[in-house]
Amino acid sequence: MSASDFRQIAIRTESGKAERLFRAAVSAFCSLTRPSRREIAQLEDLTLPLFDSVPVESRRYVAAALSECEYAPAALVRRLCEEPVDVCAPLLVRSRALGDIDLIALIGRHGLPHARAIARRKDLNPTIAQLIKALEKPTLVRVRQPEPIADVAGNGAEATAAAPSAPKLPGSAAETARRRLRSMMLAEGEATSVNPFVGSATYSKLRETALTGKAAFFQTALADALDIDFSTARSLTEHSSYVSLLAALRALDLSEDRAFLIVVAVYPREFPHPQAIRIFLDRYRLLHHEAALDKVRGWKAETLSRAVRGNTPVAANGDQAPDVDKASLGASLKAS
Repeated sequence: MSASDFRQIAIRTESGKAERLFRAAVSAFCSLTRPSRREIAQLEDLTLPLFDSVPVESRRYVAAALSECEYAPAALVRRLCEEPVDVCAPLLVRSRALGDIDLIALIGRHGLPHARAIARRKDLNPTIAQLIKALEKPTLVRVRQPEPIADVAGNGAEATAAAPSAPKLPGSAAETARRRLRSMMLAEGEATSVNPFVGSATYSKLRETALTGKAAFFQTALADALDIDFSTARSLTEHSSYVSLLAALRALDLSEDRAFLIVVAVYPREFPHPQAIRIFLDRYRLLHHEAALDKVRGWKAETLSRAVRGNTPVAANGDQAPDVDKASLGASLKAS
């Protein structure tokens, strides 16, 4: 369809003009056997501003048309998938424009109706399929953790020493969440290092130590990443809520999906249903990066303040630091 055809549509009566243009643009695009990037961008530029002006029936028509399109515009597909499932079901079931992360985010925002449609996809990631089954039966992820495992996060060396003999029941919420997250990351081709402290990026260290279930390992990696002392890092993960950890991950500028994987590994019982995932995503998006950095600067200032008073060492790994003179402390404060 040429530009003159679109102009002819635009000069018709006002009633239904946006709807006709919306449908015609998508129909013309779907007739292309191999659209260029420019043509894909043009369709998005044309249809997205009209989206809120077209009726539900037109959105349903466009969703069905694009579900069969091999090169559907990703932005338009994602916008359509935010609609009720009776509109976007064809895209949830068939569209190649949706990746695994997109599907997880949609399940988190819209819950079981979208999840059930996604479950009908061919070649669905097996881990996503398992998570959808868990949502169908939420009691499977609400099993109470054995007390010895819970103690690892909060009772210091004594609990850590007892951890190797603590039973890890197959049905526990923590172990179930960790197994599923590890499986998903392996399915996406991300290599798992035997030793997370050797040659790993910051995110890899945080992810792998969180998935071990040993709080001290994760707290050490977090202290290294934020350049704070071990006791401060430990305090961030010992709260009943993940809010402090959320600020730490936002300061590191992790993406939503990476931050979620880490938080759900550390706080698995905080996410028993899709609404909890939706709340997490909303909180993370609303937390400004600079505000998170301010929190981290405050933690660093507290670390140095305690060091000046002689209460705790500055070392990030929690080991005993050697005595330092006033000049070196002054240099540290100035560098901070």
